[in-house]
Amino acid sequence: MTPLTPRTALATWQFDPLASAALIFVAAAYLLCTARVRRRHPSRPWPLPRTLTFLGGLAVLAVATQSSVGAYDDVLFSAHMVQHVLLIMGAPPLLIVGRPVTLLLHSWGNPVHTRLKRAVRSRLVTALTWPPVATALYCAVVAGTHTPPFMDLVLENQAVHDAEHVLYVFAGYLFFLPVLDAEPLKRRVSPIGGFLMLLIAMLADSATGIVYTFQGRQVFAPYARVVRAWGPSQVTDLHIGGYVMIMGSDLIMVVIAIWLSARYLRADSGHLDGPRPAGLRGEADLAAYNEYLRTLEAGSGPGARGARG
Repeated sequence: MTPLTPRTALATWQFDPLASAALIFVAAAYLLCTARVRRRHPSRPWPLPRTLTFLGGLAVLAVATQSSVGAYDDVLFSAHMVQHVLLIMGAPPLLIVGRPVTLLLHSWGNPVHTRLKRAVRSRLVTALTWPPVATALYCAVVAGTHTPPFMDLVLENQAVHDAEHVLYVFAGYLFFLPVLDAEPLKRRVSPIGGFLMLLIAMLADSATGIVYTFQGRQVFAPYARVVRAWGPSQVTDLHIGGYVMIMGSDLIMVVIAIWLSARYLRADSGHLDGPRPAGLRGEADLAAYNEYLRTLEAGSGPGARGARG
């Protein structure tokens, strides 16, 4: 295989029809919903920063699966670990801050609005996003999928590899949902609870990475069989992968903790949905926005009336 250099890292892309179709579909659906919000509520269009953040999350998924990161993930363990960091803790927070569920609630009237709200606040979703469950699932996925038996299977079976990608995004999304408190979940997490979740996840990520930095030989058979005359040695590559997990987790979790701290400090205690949305200025705008949220909660807002008539 072509040696991985800064030049080839930028130029190498592998097209995945299924992943590309899924990303394009999600992006198109999100943009369609923003257009519906703009048309239905011209005085309260969907904030552009949320749209850009959500699309940024999709871009991270594309980079993780179709750039040189994905092309070299079965050749270099370090590339594989970069991919895992992007999938489980890079893309999910961006997607969540884009607030796709809230966007759906804003863009559709009844019966879609009511059914979606019931689904989001159902027992299943409430259980999966309960902090102990979401944190335990995240830690179990990180620890369990990086054991030699599972990693060997992933590297030898493309279907399992693809399923692993979905699992990472799913586990990361469920974990960061209560932490970021950006969607109308039934149960809300306190600031201390959110910080505690980040700390536990960071410890699990770091512990997993540390295990690899102490290995004196390549522990994954598929990587040991790779013959290449370039790049780091097998053991050095294993150590680099461990450092990627440690430093990637520390950086992302600390950035999120700082962002949460800033958000809590500036949050208006009278606002029903957390911090004041971008674009709102003055008490009149804030009161109008909160009243709009109340009508959505009651299922009798402008969207509901439009759906009836």
